[in-house]
This record gives sequence, C-alpha cells and structure tokens, in this order.
Amino acid sequence: MPQQENNAILHALEPIPPIALGEMDGVRLMNRIDSKYITTEETLTDILNDARAAGYRALEVDGVKMSAYNSVYFDTAELRMFQDHRNRHLTRQKIRTRVYVNSGDTFLEIKRKHNTGRTKKKRTPIPAEELTGFASDPAATAYLEKHSCFTAGMLSPVLSTRFSRITLVNPAMTERVTIDTALFFSNFRTGKKASLEDAVIIELKQDGHCRSQMKGILLKNRVKPMRVSKYCIAETLTDPAARSGRFKLKVRRIEKLINKKITII
Repeated sequence: MPQQENNAILHALEPIPPIALGEMDGVRLMNRIDSKYITTEETLTDILNDARAAGYRALEVDGVKMSAYNSVYFDTAELRMFQDHRNRHLTRQKIRTRVYVNSGDTFLEIKRKHNTGRTKKKRTPIPAEELTGFASDPAATAYLEKHSCFTAGMLSPVLSTRFSRITLVNPAMTERVTIDTALFFSNFRTGKKASLEDAVIIELKQDGHCRSQMKGILLKNRVKPMRVSKYCIAETLTDPAARSGRFKLKVRRIEKLINKKITII
C-alpha cells in the first residue's frame, strides 16, 4: 500500500510562504537542466527548514502545499525507452500520462533528453479516462507522432506511479525544486507492486546559468546527487525479467540510504 504523508514533513512545510501557480510562469523551465538527489524523510524536514530560512516559497493550490500525482508510463513491447536509458543513450524519450489529483487536470507528456544534457517537456491535455490509454484519441495520437518518434500503436502502459509532491521556488525565481515522497509503483505487465518506503527524490530544475541556493542547502545536509529515473527504478523493482543492469545498483544504494530492503508485493 502507498505510504501516508509524514506529519513531520507537513509541520516543516507549513511555515514556508506560499506561491500561487500563476506566479510560477517564469520558472516553468520546460527547457532545462535537471539535477536529482535522493534522501530520507527525516533529512527532508531539515532541508525544508533551511529552505524557509533562505526565502524559498512553496507552491500552494487550493490551500494545499503537498499535491498528489498519478502517472502512467508507456513503452514498447521490448521496453525500448527503458533500455535506451539503461544503455546510456544521450538522446532518449519518456512518454507518460499524468493526472494532477488535486485539480483533476490530466495530460499526455513527452519528455525528450538531448545529448546536450537538456530536457524538454511537451504536454497536451487529455480526458481523465485516457490516463491508461489514449490510442483512440485522434488529437492525442497526432500530438504523440508530432513530438516523438513513436506512434500510439507501438506503445502500451507499463507502470503506474503515485507520489506526493512539494514544489519550491527560490526568491530570485530562477530555479524550481520538486520533492517527491510516498512513492508507490505498480506494474501493469507483471502485477507486482513496490514502495520506496521513506526515500525522497529531489529534482532541481534550472537553466544552468544562475547560482543555485538549493545546491548549497543539500550540500549542508550531506545530500549528494544521484542520477535516478522513477520509471527505471520502478521497472527494475517490479519486473524480474527486465534487463535492469546498472539500475540494480541504484536500488541497492536506495536501500542502503533508507537502511532497509525494499519489499516487492
């Protein structure tokens, strides 16, 4: 079962001043450089306290600063997108649908990683009932073909992910920090499920030209960068037949960090 929200995190989040969704237009960073980190919920409370002291604001929607997200990742029968990431292809894609649970907004999202290290994300609204399949939607399938090298007929749902997200913005509005907690995965093809327990994935999104306050906060709290993909970790955990390679080492690192073995159900 998915984890419940940690009360200590909610307590640390409460005094952080809010920022409205409309104010964040300047830091959407759809063309960006991403840096990822993994830590624990215990350390996250210290990070949130330091972020508040540094003047960060937290995205608040309808009075809520921690939002629920559900995503479905699509791939080919042979898991081409998973294998492209495993094999370190510099140019690669991920295709998912995502519902922002608090608002109900649902999108088809296409993420493209370029050999420059930059990530571009494009998305288009879709009906909520198309979360696990959009092949019958002409507008969505046309959008997919325009912005990716895949057609809807090549893809099927592989994984669903559920998590709660905190989004922070620095005072200069030059970086956005997403913090994902209570991560839970379910594999459509194998039926297996897994939770990352109290592991937390932090993603710093910036244009690369500005100094990052958050990097200093993470360094202070001894949180080191770790390249990680929720999709690839989830597939490694829930599909014994996947040729996961180096991702198994990342799972071991996460288990060492949280000091427990991740349970597969």
